[in-house]
Amino acid sequence: MKRLHWKVLQIALIFVIALAIVFPGSSSAKDYILAISQGWLDNDSGQNLKRGYLKGIKDFFGEAALKEAKFANSSYNTKLQNEQLEAFIKMKPDALFVTASEAASIAPAIKRAVEAGIPVFSGDSLIAGTACTTSVLSNNFGMGLLTAEYMALRLNGKGKIGVVGLPANETWDHREQGLDWLLRDFPGIEVVARWNYDPAGAVTPRQGIDNMLAAHPKKGDLDAIWCAWDGAAMEGALAIRNAGREGEIFTTGIDGGTNAFTYIKGDKTAMKFTAAQSMWAMAYMSVYYASEHLKGNKVPRLVISPVYAITAKELEKVDIKKYGDTYDHPGVARELGWERSL
Repeated sequence: MKRLHWKVLQIALIFVIALAIVFPGSSSAKDYILAISQGWLDNDSGQNLKRGYLKGIKDFFGEAALKEAKFANSSYNTKLQNEQLEAFIKMKPDALFVTASEAASIAPAIKRAVEAGIPVFSGDSLIAGTACTTSVLSNNFGMGLLTAEYMALRLNGKGKIGVVGLPANETWDHREQGLDWLLRDFPGIEVVARWNYDPAGAVTPRQGIDNMLAAHPKKGDLDAIWCAWDGAAMEGALAIRNAGREGEIFTTGIDGGTNAFTYIKGDKTAMKFTAAQSMWAMAYMSVYYASEHLKGNKVPRLVISPVYAITAKELEKVDIKKYGDTYDHPGVARELGWERSL
């Protein structure tokens, strides 16, 4: 009997040792190194992207990975973002998250990252010619259609408009292409002014729109200003107020968030509409798919994140302080009664 007990004990010890080899304890588990390269942080969209990345890392990789995560912001400086990306490539992180203000300019660096075996997860833009593992972004062409349709219907199909575009980023330029396509259905709407914003340039959106208003000073010369992003739409609203032309001209934007919603709510300013993107969700989903990829699971190459059409009506009963930057968190839009538009 004693020999039997000893034999059973020996077998048990061998089994425990084998388990320890195959399934090591948490102290020897892989510590993931994650890198985040953001093209901007100066507005709600950039801040919400960062919050989404950090929350995603905490939820899907843990506190240790969050503490070790490497973060860089290039503030629309493409030369700086390329330098930051080269530093990350040398570091060889387990996953690289990227949002680009000018995607084409960083494409060569992203290609080098992929060639070095680094999985890249792009947010808010497609980086043409690169094999990113997953790209999460809005339907930019669709947002151009959505905002243009709102403008055209508000004008009853007839009027003169100005356009503020973002051609420096190929993906964001799709918004203006969506506008131009939609206007084919509204021959009574005439584009009388176009101004393209260059983030690296000296002229601000406010100055560009001031010039647009000065060039069209009379009532009926300009009825609306379509803007490729909310920053321009908000600055346009201020310019319109300063020129004493509220009630005569309105603006539309794209992005969403606390600041834009504050301008729209209550019809207090000339900004009347935004296509509210899910910036936090873009980043959060990117991190989720990175965690799945690193587990060896299949992940989608492209994800189109939700967009919500927002006017003063949708914001009427919304606490902007509470929901202005959380409307795209899981279940919140449903709680607000907002339906996905794209």
